Amino acid sequence: MLDTSARLLHLLSTLQRRSEWGGPELAETLGVTTRTLRRDIDRLRALGYAVDAEPGPGGGYRLGQGKALPPIAFEDDEAVAVAIALASAADTFVGLEPAAVGALLKLTQLSPRRIQRKVNAVRAMTVSIGAGPRIDPEILVNLALACRDQLELIFSYQSHQGADSLRKVEPIRLAHTGNRRWYLVAWDLGREAFRTFRVDRIRQRPVLGPHFTPRPLPKDFEAYVSESLTAAPYRHRAVAKIWAPAEEVRERVPPWAGQVEPIDRRSCRLTTGADTLEALALQLLYPQADLVLLEPAELAPELRRLARRLHRAASGKKIPKRRGRPNFSS
Repeated sequence: MLDTSARLLHLLSTLQRRSEWGGPELAETLGVTTRTLRRDIDRLRALGYAVDAEPGPGGGYRLGQGKALPPIAFEDDEAVAVAIALASAADTFVGLEPAAVGALLKLTQLSPRRIQRKVNAVRAMTVSIGAGPRIDPEILVNLALACRDQLELIFSYQSHQGADSLRKVEPIRLAHTGNRRWYLVAWDLGREAFRTFRVDRIRQRPVLGPHFTPRPLPKDFEAYVSESLTAAPYRHRAVAKIWAPAEEVRERVPPWAGQVEPIDRRSCRLTTGADTLEALALQLLYPQADLVLLEPAELAPELRRLARRLHRAASGKKIPKRRGRPNFSS
């Protein structure tokens, strides 16, 4: 028979597995009597856990929301996932480094050695290259709450060109890409259209407005969001026909770098976006296949310059030294 502390931890872990448990079923799963179960539930409540109970033959137990954050029991994989997320948060969110590092320190100190070894291995073998903009966590939380509660938002937004404008929107979803960028998908009331906003360009904490009734979403909302995140937020957009099956190209192109649509069994269309023509040309190399540039025409010279550079690199010939600054245009 487990001692009281071990039983409580086992009970807490079991309650977290499902949204609701029947009393007799939960007692049988834990290997205790229903009387012991009721006592252990009372002990959890005394520790600050909100455990809701429904009496009667069809009643049961479920974890509710308490007034304070009680201790939380993690499985091994959950603890590793939380530790990795905390390490990433320290690099991604402005002002969150002390809290993230402190929580990570507590988690690793209290974890068994088997979990510490996994977490330390990931941290030791990972280097942060600052791949994305820093995000204010308070702004992100307010956006998420507005999406959940269907509340209008007013915020100051900075465009690609650096111009500030006041936007009033009906928020729908937050989207996160593999390059550490966060976006808000919303209905822009001023422009009367769905828009995608980069969260790092929202200048101040958004002001919450009244409740709104959600509008009908685009027919294929996921495809709309994907297209918005891969092309619309950038200064330049490119479309190319790729001579490879769509399934193969999707495995090679990161979700944030392009949208892949099949044309036929042997080819597909890649739509991608970037803030510079140079970056746009490089992203067309992701599919690792022959391609035909469909648009824009001004990207063709950049592709030719990139081809010449790659050809010189592959030839192994020494590039003659030039006076002054290096020539990056040819």
